[in-house]
Amino acid sequence: MADERNEPCYNPRILRVHKLTPGPIGQGTRFRAETTTMGRAAGIAIRYTAYQRPRRLGSSIRMSAADIQGTLTFDPIDGGTRMGWLWDLRLRGWYRLLTPVIARSGQRLEQASWASLKQYLEGQRDRVPQQR
Repeated sequence: MADERNEPCYNPRILRVHKLTPGPIGQGTRFRAETTTMGRAAGIAIRYTAYQRPRRLGSSIRMSAADIQGTLTFDPIDGGTRMGWLWDLRLRGWYRLLTPVIARSGQRLEQASWASLKQYLEGQRDRVPQQR
C-alpha cells in the first residue's frame, strides 16, 4: 500500500508512477505519478508526511488544480484489516468554485479505487486495464 508504484495495478486512472527518492519507503519519500482526468493526462507530486507502519500513512499531494493532505489508517479486525481515509482538499484558482461538485466526485472515485484495491488484494481480479 505504501509503494505508490503499485497503484496502477488497481486504479485505472493512474497511468504510471515513479519513485523519486532513493532508499526505503518512509516519511519524506516522494513519487511522481501521471493520471487521467476527463481524458487528459495530468501530473501528480506525492510526498509522504507520516509513515508509521503498519498503522498510518500520511501524504501531501500536489496537482495543477489542487493540494491534498491525506491520511490512511489501518486497523486490525477479525479476519482482516479495516482501512480508513481522510483527505483535506484545497482547490486552486477557478476550481474553488466547483469545490462541492469535485469533492463529491472525488469521494466516489476514492471509494471505487479502494473497492478495486480490496478485490485486487483478495485475488478476485488481476491488474486493472489502464484508461486512456
